[in-house]
Amino acid sequence: MIGVRKAFREIQQYGVDINIHLFKQADSQTFNQEASVILQNNPDGVVLAPFFSRESKEFIAELKRREIPYVFIDSNIKDSEKLSYIGQNSFQSGTLAAKLLDYSIPENGTILILHFAKERDNMNHLVQREKGFYEYFNSNSTSVKKQLITLEITDPNDLACQKKITDLLNANSNIKGVFVTNSQVYYLARLIEQTNLSGIRVIGHDLINENINFLKKGIVDFLICQRPEEQGYRAITTLFEHLVLKKEVNNENYTSIDIITKENLDYYK
Repeated sequence: MIGVRKAFREIQQYGVDINIHLFKQADSQTFNQEASVILQNNPDGVVLAPFFSRESKEFIAELKRREIPYVFIDSNIKDSEKLSYIGQNSFQSGTLAAKLLDYSIPENGTILILHFAKERDNMNHLVQREKGFYEYFNSNSTSVKKQLITLEITDPNDLACQKKITDLLNANSNIKGVFVTNSQVYYLARLIEQTNLSGIRVIGHDLINENINFLKKGIVDFLICQRPEEQGYRAITTLFEHLVLKKEVNNENYTSIDIITKENLDYYK
């Protein structure tokens, strides 16, 4: 929200008003509810994170019908008629995670790709990250010895789901790396800490407080960050330039893919 507020302070003199609508990443219905409120308000433009692919496509179809321009952040829907996308290349982010693990675990080690998500196939950015991850190993002949396992966990707070993860890790001592495809890597780190497992490289996403704690402890080795403040700021200013200043804007604006470790954490802004 910091980036959005910064952009608003800069453009509010032009009579611009910004309304913020939040949805739960674990509940697609909350996305639909907020989308319905937005459509009732009939705004001049919309910035949205198309977290849920199916629901987002229904929403943007109505925006298109009303000729309301929209800007994507965080996740991109390639075949849409968006005004602009601002965020990471999710496919390349997955490829980067694969390369980091490939370089940091034994050649014959097994890697677990862990999704904390309901209806993963409906979450475009997670699908793209996984595709990028697999593509790296499919196209890298030096890594053919590494086995990849995918596990989807619908509720990381559920004890049965937690047991499923720990049972898998205990039964497969050759798992030397885990790639968590979203920001909930702290759930895995907590289990690793509680069960005293060691020798596992862990990669996740996003510099949130829970993840930072386990990064400092050395249980999480890498966090891939996507500068959310910058995304929010650039999305608002892009929509402003289009609607108010009548400027032509870029259709795709990729932000940096940053690798954060406990060694460079304190110097990252």
